[in-house]
Amino acid sequence: MMPDGRGETPAPENSPDPDDGTAQLLRWWDRFWARVTKLGLGDIALRAGSALVTIGLVGLVIWVMKGFFMPSEMIHSEVEPLELAAGGPALLPAYEGVAPVAGLSKSADAETAAGAVVEDRNEFIVYIVEAGDSVYSIAEKHSLEPATILWTNYASLLDNPAFIVPGQELNIPPVDGVLWPWVKGNGLNKFSENMGVTPDVIINWPGNNLNPETIGDYVNPNIEDGQMIFVPGGKRPFVNVLNVLLERQETAESNMWGAGKCAPTNLGPIGTGSYVWPSTERRVSGYEWTPDVGHYGIDIGGDTGNPIYAVDNGVVVYSGWNEWGYGNVIAIDHGNGIQTIYAHMDSLSVACGAFVYQSDIIGTMGSTGNSSGPHLHIEFRDGKTPMNPHSFIGY
Repeated sequence: MMPDGRGETPAPENSPDPDDGTAQLLRWWDRFWARVTKLGLGDIALRAGSALVTIGLVGLVIWVMKGFFMPSEMIHSEVEPLELAAGGPALLPAYEGVAPVAGLSKSADAETAAGAVVEDRNEFIVYIVEAGDSVYSIAEKHSLEPATILWTNYASLLDNPAFIVPGQELNIPPVDGVLWPWVKGNGLNKFSENMGVTPDVIINWPGNNLNPETIGDYVNPNIEDGQMIFVPGGKRPFVNVLNVLLERQETAESNMWGAGKCAPTNLGPIGTGSYVWPSTERRVSGYEWTPDVGHYGIDIGGDTGNPIYAVDNGVVVYSGWNEWGYGNVIAIDHGNGIQTIYAHMDSLSVACGAFVYQSDIIGTMGSTGNSSGPHLHIEFRDGKTPMNPHSFIGY
């Protein structure tokens, strides 16, 4: 039979039409579903059908997974462990580890599930501070005490946990202890005693590179000046940087007695030796410097409430009322033998022991005590000797 003009082979005349079979099946299904719905069983039939489809899908998944994974399981069950097959422990290549690096180096740290670092080392490592780090979290990560992080990083942290910043490099020792520069002239016995250890602890620590045979006399040991010495297990008092920077050789104490006299102190900024005018007003009103009649200062005129400034750096040694006619008084010790007194003030802005700096506002002008009007009475004293204020502040 030849193809017709459309290029297609026509179906035989007696062959069944596939579309007729499909139509009959659909008509049968419609009649069946109508009867099920009429009997009120539509929902039940849908649920049952869904369950059957689900069960079929689950079975299919199990069959596929079984075919995929079973060969691997069979292999493991048929092969004996190496240790049992050989009759003894498995021989694996020895791990040579990481070659040690002298000095400070990065450590190959293994972290546990809790985030702590398990370390096996005898040397310092360098840790780079990350955002969110603290002295406490870094110490915990390396199984150290927080104090150790401060004691081994004094140059950058100055014993202050608040000085830690991201990007900072910190020394991390293998054990708790103190890192401190050796100062020529120190005795090893006294140095060790101050750290709470014995000299052999320091000498025998490998990182210190000290030889017991060449260390010499402990009174003057052969240790290079400035060499960083690590004291494992050592402790030291924390250094108060403020005390170091502001400690005075001479005790600051007001020579004026009264209710506002402060306790003596050995702390406070030291004056520059250069002084500024203490008020916004530039005129002398009332008494001048007249020591022959007992007036040991100058009176600077102005209005009540005008700001009064510290003429130089110092520490407050008197702040309060004075019964000898000065009224409200501030006295500042400038640490160079000079004290200044500010009298008749309306209000006081600084208290005993306060550190003040040149041009700081210490109170306001007033007329308290023996005064006929608002003004500032200012005195300069070298020890107990009154000095002419004009020699210090001009005008």
